[in-house]
Amino acid sequence: MEERVPLSFGDLARVVDGRIVGSSAAALIDGVSIDSRTLRSGDLFVAIRGDRFDGHRFVNEAVAAGAVGALVSDESALEPSSVAVGVVVDDTLRALQVLSQHVRRASGARVVAITGSVGKTTTKELTAEALGARYRVFRSHGNFNNHIGVPLSLLELRTRPEVAVIEFGMSASGEIRRLVEIAEPDLRVWTNVAEVHGEFFQSIEAIADAKAEILEGATKETVTVANGDDHRVMGRVVGVPGRLATFGASVDADVMATDVDDLGLDGTRAAVRTPVGSMSVTTPLLGRGNLANVLAAVTVALQLQISPTEAAARVAAVGAPPGRGQIHRLARGVLVVDDSYNANPLAVKTALQAVAVDRRQGRRVAVLGEMLELGRRADALHRDTGRAVAAAGFGLLVTVGGAFAKALGEAAVEAGLAADSVKHYDDSNAAATSLAGLLRNDDLVLIKGSRGVQTDRVVKRIVGEWA
Repeated sequence: MEERVPLSFGDLARVVDGRIVGSSAAALIDGVSIDSRTLRSGDLFVAIRGDRFDGHRFVNEAVAAGAVGALVSDESALEPSSVAVGVVVDDTLRALQVLSQHVRRASGARVVAITGSVGKTTTKELTAEALGARYRVFRSHGNFNNHIGVPLSLLELRTRPEVAVIEFGMSASGEIRRLVEIAEPDLRVWTNVAEVHGEFFQSIEAIADAKAEILEGATKETVTVANGDDHRVMGRVVGVPGRLATFGASVDADVMATDVDDLGLDGTRAAVRTPVGSMSVTTPLLGRGNLANVLAAVTVALQLQISPTEAAARVAAVGAPPGRGQIHRLARGVLVVDDSYNANPLAVKTALQAVAVDRRQGRRVAVLGEMLELGRRADALHRDTGRAVAAAGFGLLVTVGGAFAKALGEAAVEAGLAADSVKHYDDSNAAATSLAGLLRNDDLVLIKGSRGVQTDRVVKRIVGEWA
């Protein structure tokens, strides 16, 4: 293991063009934190100003928790504290980003950046697992994927991993551009485009344009990994400098799945053809969308000289985390698919289809929370999802949320689902109470919804009562 990237307060002040307050320029920084509640002894506390909080109010708490110093834009925040040393800058967020870029460069790590509308976090986990066959790999935590989370992730590269796999998210134009500027990725992975965050964009094409910022600044050394099945992605990667590697199941991609076998709740199996050989790939993850995520991970692994067979073996062992397709096997044959972490129209349809094609006997039940941030097309997209529920043959639909959730249920009835098989509840607590009494032996239950609707409460209630 190589020595960590060194970082003293003198280094910090030099890199971020700050002014040291105190006489401990040589003091070393172990880590960096923006949260006094989770800060570890020896960390630098960075006081970030946000819409609902101001980190300058918590400098004293950070010092009490063991902070070795603080980075602030308001010097008065240092005065009542016992902090040994501080660095003052004009903008602490900008300084955090600049510092993270410094660490990224000094680490020597190759950075893999992953973006897309659906499946970013899963693709990140699969890619990190595949690359672990040969490299020391860092992966960003959870969904640390924005203008604060990505810099915090890059700062952890002080341990000098060989490869870092980082997730890039966005809710507005320009956000991914800034993340690319900071992280300077060597490999850029673009999984797909879907109607997510429609509240902030005029069209799905505008969403695609914002995601396409992942391609900016590419050079002849850059590798771009793109979903060949997504025409919006492929239309925007044309002419991008560097090497292009594609994956897919419906086009002639570099890494291509054929003979796909949908195993329902048991995942997917497929034959996969690559430029260096063919093999079989199996994943326990739910649905065709996750097969695409697996293909993306295998494609990245190939670019870093890992054999497709080795990569396939490692991703086959990756199961679903809570809230992202995790399956609970309950009493009386009831199966619950916990996909409650988040929802958008494409992801819901993919999950519905995966449950529908499962070969087990039993009624199909969908508990669908309202999908948020869809903008002016929210009503149409919810109604389209309702029609998908009916087409997939579900026997019971429970909708949770406001008017758009109701519209989803109405459309399902219009498409042929019996009216008495559709139930609506304003919140997840009410839905959980009702659903516990509606379930039958051998039901297959899909629970999915945007985080703001809290369908995870339905999962907890059902699992608790039917375990």
